[in-house]
Amino acid sequence: MVKLSRALFAGVSTLALTLPVLAQTAVPQADDSYFLAAQEQLAAKEAVQPNTGKAKNVIMFIVDGLSIPTITAARIHEGQLAGVDGESHSLAFETLLPHTALVKTYTHDSQVADSAPTATAITSGVKSLNGTIGVDQTAVLEDCSTQAGATTTSIFEQAETAGLATGIISTARITHATPAAAYAHTVGRDWENDKSLPEDAVGKCADIASQLVDWSFGDGFEVVFGGGRANFMLESQKDPEDETKTGSRKERDLIADWQAKYNDGQYVWNQEGFDALTADTGHVLGLFNGSHMQYEADREGDAGGEPSIAEMTTKAIDILSKNENGYVLMVEGGRVDHAHHAGNAARALTDAIAVSEAMKAAYDAVNPEETLIVLTADHSHVFTIAGYPTRNNPILGIAGTGDDGLPYTTLGYMNGPGAKTLEEGADVSKMTGEEVRTALQRADLTEVDTTDVDFLQQALIPMGSESHAGDDVAVFAQGPQAYLLDGVIEQNLIYHVMAKALGLNATK
Repeated sequence: MVKLSRALFAGVSTLALTLPVLAQTAVPQADDSYFLAAQEQLAAKEAVQPNTGKAKNVIMFIVDGLSIPTITAARIHEGQLAGVDGESHSLAFETLLPHTALVKTYTHDSQVADSAPTATAITSGVKSLNGTIGVDQTAVLEDCSTQAGATTTSIFEQAETAGLATGIISTARITHATPAAAYAHTVGRDWENDKSLPEDAVGKCADIASQLVDWSFGDGFEVVFGGGRANFMLESQKDPEDETKTGSRKERDLIADWQAKYNDGQYVWNQEGFDALTADTGHVLGLFNGSHMQYEADREGDAGGEPSIAEMTTKAIDILSKNENGYVLMVEGGRVDHAHHAGNAARALTDAIAVSEAMKAAYDAVNPEETLIVLTADHSHVFTIAGYPTRNNPILGIAGTGDDGLPYTTLGYMNGPGAKTLEEGADVSKMTGEEVRTALQRADLTEVDTTDVDFLQQALIPMGSESHAGDDVAVFAQGPQAYLLDGVIEQNLIYHVMAKALGLNATK
């Protein structure tokens, strides 16, 4: 065996390091269109440099129920609606937010999360219990006596204390779980108004709507846009959009209380009032529906008119940008989740696309070098893309035929309203196995327009409301400290990255 001296070995190593890289022989697929596209994507990836600076602003988009299959299906759907190849198409956030990670969504007490503790994880940095908002793991669900000692501090409360502006937007009720995590602390996510409080909580734990109006951090939210007007109105008050409906509260006209709180405040409830808002607006409360806002597919038919999520986002940025210290803004696409619960893929995808458009509008309205933009989901859904549909097949269309001889759609659900059930009153004990199989046979979709916005995808297990799922979701980000959102992460890490970017003190 030949032994090289240390000096000779060092010389060989140096020589090796200085030799030019050997020229690569062109591979036969070098001119293939996919090969060339991947080379372009590689170059784009190489050009992305970590932004390690401090963020002036943070905008978090939380798309309720945006599972990975929902992203894929929405991408294809948007492309097909635009008349381009859907499979290779990209949603705006997929290209503008280059830093990505997979996010674990389990909660302190559950494998499958609801929106309350997942939103708390994103806004406060801790995992907690299903059904609770703005409290930690020591709280007990719907036990008011455990609430006071378990409250967290949200990034919005920190931001207001530090002199930043704040805003929350949701297409759901503004008192719903995700937006409520910006300001509320409750062991009962359904305690949205005083009428919903259990008897043992009355006078001890505040309802969510009142917590928004009584929020005492800084000078309060500069922008609040969403639905849920009834939770701020008295039972004796008629809704301005539909006089057959009234408020939900027993005590306190919270809209009047909010107006009395801010000398520079404006309250709006329809498109006309929204359009009249200017960047000079000091504080604004916009409640555009008695309950949730309309699905994007139905928005044009709203009686009072509702702004789109993109319009609300850009208006909020205009108002918040007056603060020289910066701002923190949450934008929730809340109705993706609701459409999935209904087993209605078309509306879920349309609302997901609307949020992508809002993100693009936000990106164009800010300086991306000083603004951390994060887009993620709170949890997943049992929504699937299945079968072997051909390229460019309508994503809402038929994928193939099952062994039962009946067509099935590309999109479907593990459970939900689209499942076949026995007729009411059917006595299984008096039916043969063949009769049961026949009674539960899937509907024949041969003559059905599965692309219709009202079509409910078929499901396996009958449930009145399709359920959440426990698989990981994605987070997309760009801007200061966005590079830290990488790999497979815990959901509550998202808060810590945002707090670090803003330079907020995240210690207790």
